[in-house]
Amino acid sequence: MTTFTTRTVEYPADGLTMIGHLALPAGAGRRPAVLLGPEGPGLGDVERRRADALAELGYVALAFDLHGGRCLDDPEEMLARCMPLLADPDRMRDIGCAALDVLRAEPRADPDRIAAVGYGTGGAIALELGRHGVDLRAIGTVNALTTGRPGEAARIRCPVWAGVGSEDPIMPPAQRDAFTAEMQAAGVDWRLVVYGGALHAFHHPPVDHAVVPGVGHHPLHAQRAWRDVVGLLAECLPVTD
Repeated sequence: MTTFTTRTVEYPADGLTMIGHLALPAGAGRRPAVLLGPEGPGLGDVERRRADALAELGYVALAFDLHGGRCLDDPEEMLARCMPLLADPDRMRDIGCAALDVLRAEPRADPDRIAAVGYGTGGAIALELGRHGVDLRAIGTVNALTTGRPGEAARIRCPVWAGVGSEDPIMPPAQRDAFTAEMQAAGVDWRLVVYGGALHAFHHPPVDHAVVPGVGHHPLHAQRAWRDVVGLLAECLPVTD
């Protein structure tokens, strides 16, 4: 029996035509919703499957696009686009808000019950939505311990959960400390889980193309991180019928 349906959605953002993946749970009523952000290379099958899994749990899930329908497998091309983006909070917010508008406009989504979950660049965008003061029920990030402009974390109005690999050279201990200090100073309800022995993008299955140094899959921690994300949603955004 089919427990969810999917469709692509097009919308403008960052000067591009974005192509998102919308997954809808079975039924006809409104459901809590999750905005799902991909890591640097962009929206691919892994993120689509995550959105589908959330729909199976009863959430309306929109996996949003970063690169206008493209997945940037070449590390140099990916970094050339993502590094300027990560340095520009307003651009990140624009990309996130454009996708959020699509999700809120979906008739099956409850616009007052939305969480943002993201990986890498998509996680940074989720955090910027919080710093922008967007009304979210929860923010969950993996490999996205970015810090924002001074004082803006005080606008975050929901719990923040973050996961990172202990051996991630892109998110080293100093960056972890800066992130947690920002959250603590802002009075945010925050949690950080450090997965022992894991590298950057430990949650992503192995790929057959070049990756940036310090990336590696950790099957056990990938499963644990997904369970932690689902647990965050169950706590802060429960599905009730």
